[in-house]
Amino acid sequence: MRAHSIPSSTSRRKNSLILAGAALGAFMLAGCVTTPVAQGNDSASVAEAAQAPARGPFVSAANPLAVDAGMKVLARGGSAVDAAVAVQAVLGLVEPQSSGLGGGAFMMFYDADTEAITVYDGRETAPASATPELFYENGKPLPFVDAVLSGRSTGAPGAVPMLALAQKQHGALPWSELFGDAEKLAQDGFVVSPRLAGMINGNAPQAKTRWATAYFTKPDGARYVAGDVLQNPAYAETVRTLAREGAAGLQTGPLAEAIAAAVAEGPRPGGLTTADIAAYRPVVREAVCGPYKVYVVCVPPPPSSGASILQLLAMGETTPDLDKGAQSPEAWAAFGQLQRLMYADRDRYFGDPAFVSVPVAGLLDPAYAAERAALAPALRGAAPFGTPAGAPRLGADVTREPAGTSHFVVVDARGNAVSMTTTVESLFGSGRMAGGFFLNNQLTDFSLVPTAADGTPAANAVAAGKRPRSSMSPVIVLDREGRLVGALGSPGGSSILAYNAKALIGALGWGLPLQEAFDLPNLVAKGDGFGADTEGFPTAVRDGMAARGVVLRPNTTETSGLHGGLWRNGRWDRAADTRREGVARTQ
Repeated sequence: MRAHSIPSSTSRRKNSLILAGAALGAFMLAGCVTTPVAQGNDSASVAEAAQAPARGPFVSAANPLAVDAGMKVLARGGSAVDAAVAVQAVLGLVEPQSSGLGGGAFMMFYDADTEAITVYDGRETAPASATPELFYENGKPLPFVDAVLSGRSTGAPGAVPMLALAQKQHGALPWSELFGDAEKLAQDGFVVSPRLAGMINGNAPQAKTRWATAYFTKPDGARYVAGDVLQNPAYAETVRTLAREGAAGLQTGPLAEAIAAAVAEGPRPGGLTTADIAAYRPVVREAVCGPYKVYVVCVPPPPSSGASILQLLAMGETTPDLDKGAQSPEAWAAFGQLQRLMYADRDRYFGDPAFVSVPVAGLLDPAYAAERAALAPALRGAAPFGTPAGAPRLGADVTREPAGTSHFVVVDARGNAVSMTTTVESLFGSGRMAGGFFLNNQLTDFSLVPTAADGTPAANAVAAGKRPRSSMSPVIVLDREGRLVGALGSPGGSSILAYNAKALIGALGWGLPLQEAFDLPNLVAKGDGFGADTEGFPTAVRDGMAARGVVLRPNTTETSGLHGGLWRNGRWDRAADTRREGVARTQ
């Protein structure tokens, strides 16, 4: 697949403010006219944005060392994209359980001069040899863990080529000057954080592969623990190669050969070749944007599931209970039931738009959103999927999305912003390594069962060259004039949609400071249950939710790692999820 050309500045600004597709223009305009200001929200902060445009330096990311690297780049006059390169290079070293050079990403870039948003799709692609039965053995799907650990799970890496393209178009510093912190930390060593130590010594099978065992074992035979200094000279050499050669340093030559060789090892070798790696191209796409309260929320289009968040917010605008605030059981019950409806539609219809028609316009149509929202109060058990306009006939989805992702936000001194979600998929990806970094297992983000019993294909079935559906949904928030208000996002597998929606509703709908919105208890309602940070809810709220059919059980999905900021009253209301180790800095 080839990269799309970038629209002109004029059309890009228009597309950033009008929902993708002509049928959605009326929705956007209707939202501008009819959407009320959120109760408890300070509309003066929106007016302030017009007088004092959002400016950096600002970085929020999941590890302080990565934030330091980004802030140093910004201090040297680097752009938001320059800093994003540095942040990702360090995260891949110090937080390898979540993202890295062997993985993929989605980046939302806001251009302060044109007020345009560009989406960079760095999602991995299946090799040319892939078939719908990629994860079948003896006529039936592999157990999920076996699929993850196999060579079949690795797609052509997309994060580095994506960053290289974005930096070529929006960078201010030479590419070669963006890897210094990552190289030094890898060569001299970095202090293992408690979170990384927990993953190294945890039960994830990817931490026990021969590659991971060799990396995470000290000379005395013990595994690294928190406070130990871990060196990775192979990673230092890799980032030196990238600094010198750009993305070609990963897509061709020794690094590409090492990736293909690791994939080709048993058990269950994969078909990714150096030709597949070299052929990978990031895709430039147009953002999908929708109104929420006095704001415009923008997300990536498919294969990202970001439009599902907009669907939930649109349903929420017709659900008065949702506006009752963080102490209201009615609000939380409504949030859970709307999620069930959102996930039912997402799981049925979303996939790579080069292979399947995703009915984004129909899902976001106001009439459809209201129709779906009306089902919420009476829902008991899993929600049925709906039939929006333009919906193709598709089979049931059988996709699992385990833990292992990160999110960061960068704003530079000119007001350009990056909101980027990045991943190797599972914890430490497939557990295989090359060049000092872990390889992704993104292909297990496809539906392991490609067709329904009647032969109807799933939207997210495997195909050669196809990008797996993703829950990664980096968010940029604008005011109604197209000016930057903020950016946020989270890891969490399929729970990303719930985590991002909670943060947006908490901050923009309930008027909470962003840190308080991030720290609200999580509620994830997919299928027939309600997973939650159960003890985080007051007893009265839990009881009130139960009376409305929302009975909480402990959340068993990856926890949130929300990072971001909102421009309020001329300064950054910044936040980093206290469930992880990140920080948010402006100095």
